[in-house]
Amino acid sequence: MNKMLTSVIAVGAGMAAYNYAQRNNLMSRRNMKKMQKRITKTLF
Repeated sequence: MNKMLTSVIAVGAGMAAYNYAQRNNLMSRRNMKKMQKRITKTLF
């Protein structure tokens, strides 16, 4: 239960950071794609 909650919080924080970066164009498109792959690999 605790582990699940921690991962949910981590994913939420990750999504917030991701959206923030996207809005401010901090990362290039290529980096975005790499990040997305890494995130999905971590989750599933």
